This record gives sequence, C-alpha cells and structure tokens, in this order.
Amino acid sequence: MHKLFFLSTFIFLVLSCSKSEPRKPIVRKTSSFMHESIERNKVLNKLEDDMIRLKMEKDSLHSYINSEHGFWYFHIDKDTLNSNSPIPGEEVVFTYEIKDLEGSIIYSKEELGEKNYFVDKEELITGLQDGIKLMKEGETIVFLFPSYKAFGYTGFGRVKPNQPLIYTVQLKQIKTIK
Repeated sequence: MHKLFFLSTFIFLVLSCSKSEPRKPIVRKTSSFMHESIERNKVLNKLEDDMIRLKMEKDSLHSYINSEHGFWYFHIDKDTLNSNSPIPGEEVVFTYEIKDLEGSIIYSKEELGEKNYFVDKEELITGLQDGIKLMKEGETIVFLFPSYKAFGYTGFGRVKPNQPLIYTVQLKQIKTIK
C-alpha cells in the first residue's frame, strides 16, 4: 500500500512539474497608438493656444511678448537699468501667484510664500524655469503658460489637468555666484 501511494505521488509530481508555457505579452501596434496620441495632443495644444490668444486679444492694456519657449508674457515692472538676468547655478529669490485664464486665484502669493531657486539646478515647472531666466532683479512679469509648460495632463493640487495658467512672478533678488 505504501509503495503504491509513493509511486502515485512520485508520478503525480513528475507530471505536474513539466514545463509550463509562459504567458505571451500583449502586442499593441505602437505606431497607431503613438499616432493617435500625437493627434490628440495637437488638438489639445491648439485649443489651449486659442484660449490664450483670446485672453490676450481681450486685454488691450498690455503688449504681450511671444517667447521662443512656447509661452507669452508682459512686464508689470520692467528693469530699465539693464541689469543682468540670472544664469544657471545662481540662486534667485522670487514670489509668485497662480491664476486660471479667467483670473481666479488658484494659489496666492501669500500662500506660496517666498521661494529660493537655483537656476536650472532644481525642479520647477518648465515654463517658470524658462521665464525666470528672462527676468531681471526687481522685475514683475505676468506669464501665460499652456498646460504643457506648467502641470500638463496630470495637474497638481488645485490645478486641473491640461489647464493653462497665469503666473505673476516678482524676481526679488539674484544671488551671484562667487
């Protein structure tokens, strides 16, 4: 009886340990997925650009500058003494507030507080990284960022996904590299 039990158990184990067939990956045609994604993003970017252009057309008080980095801006306080803009590695001190395109405050200057930032050495939304390098000490600039220059398709906190934003930034100090 014991021999029969051990023999049947042995046969069962040998048969159950045979090679199992690995799962095969799901194959997606990435070219069609990428093409669809690119087309969606083109439509979304055009829609955001149209919204920003409409905002600028309605604002007859300011002359907007189209930056080479994909956003628009105008000066509230402009440096006429021709001081230097910050360079990578320098520390800057700035304050800012964030609004939606309708002008409603999302994050106030008081809420965000004063920020210290080492230019191009720390994480910051790409629009603000590029915008700060255009500024001079003492200037206040209003930036209009499409979502891809701000928080993109994920959003952040009170910022909705794919939301274009208005940043009002005051560059208080540039701490030069010694």
